[in-house]
Amino acid sequence: MEFQTKIAISRSTWKIHPCENMLFVGSCFADNIGKHFLDEKFHAIVNPYGVMYNPVSILHTIHRLFYNDEGISQEWLMPQLQDVPRDWHIPRSVIITLGTNHIYILKDTGEIVDNCRKRPQMLFEEKKLSVDECVDYLRQAVKELYGMNPDMKIIFTVSPIRYRKYGYHESQLSKAVLQLAADTLVQEGNGKVDYFPAYEIMNDELRDYRFYKADMLHPSDQAVEYIYERFAEIYFGEDTLDFLRLWKPIKEALGHKPVHPDSDEYRNFMDKTMLKVSEISKKYPNFALY
Repeated sequence: MEFQTKIAISRSTWKIHPCENMLFVGSCFADNIGKHFLDEKFHAIVNPYGVMYNPVSILHTIHRLFYNDEGISQEWLMPQLQDVPRDWHIPRSVIITLGTNHIYILKDTGEIVDNCRKRPQMLFEEKKLSVDECVDYLRQAVKELYGMNPDMKIIFTVSPIRYRKYGYHESQLSKAVLQLAADTLVQEGNGKVDYFPAYEIMNDELRDYRFYKADMLHPSDQAVEYIYERFAEIYFGEDTLDFLRLWKPIKEALGHKPVHPDSDEYRNFMDKTMLKVSEISKKYPNFALY
């Protein structure tokens, strides 16, 4: 008997390599998944300008990160950008997590804002983007990403977090709009754009309140870990799995909190650990401990 509706996902034809340059943009779920990649020593930038929920805000982040106000590529400026490590360069893969199709427009200027900054709600008009509007904004985001790296691989996913303030029916409709928009981009992507079903995994494979945090809306740490593992099954090749097997004991050793940090025993332990760090650094030149 089967006690779970398992989501069937085909293995990707392209793979994410060890210590690869990556960008995560989108909802707070992008933050949660991105932290796993940082822990595993991928060169990941996660929401450099804060959490972005809708396609317009996601486009704003990508444009701000890679282009100046005149739309000119600023790759040369990347090391000087605030909150971006100096050794980080154009990503090879980008994960875009869509949260909602709702946007907020500042009434005085008509500007679509990324953050209301706790200003009174009366200053803003709320609007729902159509499927076509979502596609247009996301298509522009993809175009700008390809302008920096034509071989970039892009993965769309929809955040599994429901929005109580919309009402659950409206939240479901919002997710459906995002799913349809993402599917359009995948169809246009010529094999370089994928969709990873995080929303579907949460609502089918993990359909139990024990996989949620206390608010019954956000995935628990265990759920996020499970979704990350499903992602790894699809996108990690043998080279990445080999690296993670080598990195795991080192990570655990570095995270160990000694009872007697000044003892000879602990110093010998750390000497052996740092020797392993040196060995993994030689095998994987892109590896950086800090």
